[in-house]
Amino acid sequence: MSSRPDYRELFDATPRAGAGVGAGKDWLPQLKISAIEQFEAVGFPTTRDEDWHFTSVTPIAERLFKPARPHATTLTASDIAPFTYGQAKWHLLVFVNGRFEPSLSSFAQLDADARVMTFAEALKEAPELLAERLGTLAPKAHAFTALNTAFLSDGVVIHVPKDVVLDEPVHILYVTDAQAANASTHPRTLLVAERGASVTLVESFAAVGTPAYFTNHVAEVMVGDGARVDHYKVQRESGSAFHVGTTQATQGRDSIYHSFSFATGAQLSRTNVYSRLLGENAEVRLNGLYALEEAQHADHQTFVEHIAPACSSREVYKGMLDGTSHGVFNGKVFVHPEAQKTDGKQTNKALLLSEGARVDSKPQLEIFADDVKCTHGATVGRLDETALFYMKSRGIGGERARALLTYAFAAEVLELIELEPLKIALEASLFARFMQAEQV
Repeated sequence: MSSRPDYRELFDATPRAGAGVGAGKDWLPQLKISAIEQFEAVGFPTTRDEDWHFTSVTPIAERLFKPARPHATTLTASDIAPFTYGQAKWHLLVFVNGRFEPSLSSFAQLDADARVMTFAEALKEAPELLAERLGTLAPKAHAFTALNTAFLSDGVVIHVPKDVVLDEPVHILYVTDAQAANASTHPRTLLVAERGASVTLVESFAAVGTPAYFTNHVAEVMVGDGARVDHYKVQRESGSAFHVGTTQATQGRDSIYHSFSFATGAQLSRTNVYSRLLGENAEVRLNGLYALEEAQHADHQTFVEHIAPACSSREVYKGMLDGTSHGVFNGKVFVHPEAQKTDGKQTNKALLLSEGARVDSKPQLEIFADDVKCTHGATVGRLDETALFYMKSRGIGGERARALLTYAFAAEVLELIELEPLKIALEASLFARFMQAEQV
């Protein structure tokens, strides 16, 4: 499928400054021009592409989602409260329809020399950082990454200097309301954690109401030698929305990158998480949980590239599917010849709650080193009938027993969340979802 000419026309009609971002900066307009040219060259992926074999993006490609126009928001703190996890101490940056809303945002005291900025602020305060780092990690040949770069208008830059530890998490909340119906947002995150630094990042995507829109998010994460980044992504978009998110991380020697993806929203979603282990003894953990119903489609793709020796990777993804929903997991571990002593494990499990639900799982190992320990496994099944019978025999109703067993399946992955307030909030959200399903 070729790219639609409308996107080039739309790009040409958009100010090069990108609604205030990049004014007077030659490198950024040029970056955007190169990106739209790349998008035109590759076009939207089709199911003939191996990485998109189980996911058709036709519902996105057939519609022209124009960038959301700036509007004065009518949302209040109480409107976004369900998505902030009750944590007033966190650094909170709220974006409504793709635009930063300072009135809804708040900052705790930042640790020495650490910086959390919008793109507009970063272009004034740290232009060299943006010019050197932005667009260097995200895969340029990917259509959605190119589209994000071309229509980049706002985002967040996090810079944690050497040996600085941010005590409070940074929470970026992207909210879409009815004013952005049939529109698109292309938020961008750039996180640079220098040697020995530590930071926790939470990115949430939510909607007020049920508008149809398109979110196309890209995050570039640079984890320096001995640094640690804990990265949580919570996708609870409108049930009518479309969501594509790509995270590309690079890791230095002795670094730690933990990623957790939680997805319950959007009619069609795709989550890409890639990590390149560039230094010895680096550790990456990629975990995820998704719950689908009705005709939802959720696709998770991971790619861990072991380049340096003595690195470890662990992946645990679980899905629960009801109705006629469709889940996809495509995970690849690539071990370079020089990456001896690699230790990698990948696990994908899915629970089918209805006859119409289905899952496609494609775990992959490509190993070109001799001294490695790598395993992968995938299971797809239904609720344990023996356990159901046992619970019924103890006086628990059939539907309630199903809900409790489903929750237990999910809770195993939720225990991997180290950020306690987030874990409690997501547990409550899932439990309420399953109990509600029981009552329907």
